[in-house]
Amino acid sequence: MKKQSGFTLIEIMVVLAILAGLVAMVAPNIIGEAGAARVKTAKAEISNIGQALDMYKLDNFSYPSTSQGLEALVNKPSGSPEPKNYKSGGYMKKLPVDPWGNAYLYLSEGRNKYEIISFGADGEEGGEDDAADISSNDI
Repeated sequence: MKKQSGFTLIEIMVVLAILAGLVAMVAPNIIGEAGAARVKTAKAEISNIGQALDMYKLDNFSYPSTSQGLEALVNKPSGSPEPKNYKSGGYMKKLPVDPWGNAYLYLSEGRNKYEIISFGADGEEGGEDDAADISSNDI
């Protein structure tokens, strides 16, 4: 007769208890970092949009107006100021949304200034932690 080999119920339960302990120690660290990761992603996207706006300004001598908005980076805008040397294909393939699924707010303060804002996790002005506003002026 051949002797059958395998794991006993006790051995399986010990392994499961060890795995449960590891998950209990690691899970809070991973879950707690999700909000911080979204904030970092929003800052990186705002920086990328800022670079595209700078390229737009180099070609057209001013930033898009508030009414032209960030859409001016994807499609040639109409209205004032009219872009004189708009790059074929635009400056971005598509506009990103913030990590919470909201559009970035763009405010133009004239020919030489702009601000890009994400309202954070709550999508509303103000807030704390991952619900705090993220502005290009703070990056």
